Amino acid sequence: MKLAYETDQGIGTRASLGVIVLETDETLEAEFRQMLSLDGVALYHSRIPMVPEIRPDTLAQMQADLPASARLLPASLDFDVIGYGCTSASTVIGSAQVAGTIQTVFPRARVTDPLAATVAAAHALRVRRLGFVTPYMPEVSARMRQKLEEAGLSIAGFGSFEQGDDRVVARISEASIAEAAVQVAQSAPCDAVFISCTNLRCLSVIPEIERRLGVPVISSNQALAWHMLRLAGVKEESATSGALFRAQLALN
Repeated sequence: MKLAYETDQGIGTRASLGVIVLETDETLEAEFRQMLSLDGVALYHSRIPMVPEIRPDTLAQMQADLPASARLLPASLDFDVIGYGCTSASTVIGSAQVAGTIQTVFPRARVTDPLAATVAAAHALRVRRLGFVTPYMPEVSARMRQKLEEAGLSIAGFGSFEQGDDRVVARISEASIAEAAVQVAQSAPCDAVFISCTNLRCLSVIPEIERRLGVPVISSNQALAWHMLRLAGVKEESATSGALFRAQLALN
């Protein structure tokens, strides 16, 4: 017996979002599930090869691998936004190059990454002086600092775990991250704290850090998810994901 059926718009009735996650990342997907579980918002993941060692050369290699990873997202979908889930590689490759590379596969999709999203988040929150927390080795942190400063932001205080192994980064405790953010913020006056790296587990402690410091906290995963939603025209606010999720995109 052949059965009759009807078709509809599928799950992404409001927005179809794609995100390319590092092979070594153990954190982004779990945090994205908390932020993007919204009616009518569909989220699709792909992975990109990455060795555990976080160095400029290993980060740069991902530009060549981006098209193949993008092609593993469903070709039948007209994606609203595709995010690339690596803050440090976005710094090395460049946000414009990341977007252009992904758009060779999905030319109509808007593209963002944690670095571009963080700059947009700072503008939306009207902050300029950042306390800056990273897990990276000094050379990677220095490059990111330069990119943030080129975008018109200033680094008031800085601290790093100086860990080059992504497997270890994923296991830095939330309590350690919260204390690091407080320590950096208290070292010099800042308008907000930026906690960089999609593999650092900090989403659940962002509200606590904001209460302790009295300033907004921006993390890589939080900024990327927020920017993807706002670029797709989804304007939901959330009290559980920090001050950023109560902000809308700033007009250029």
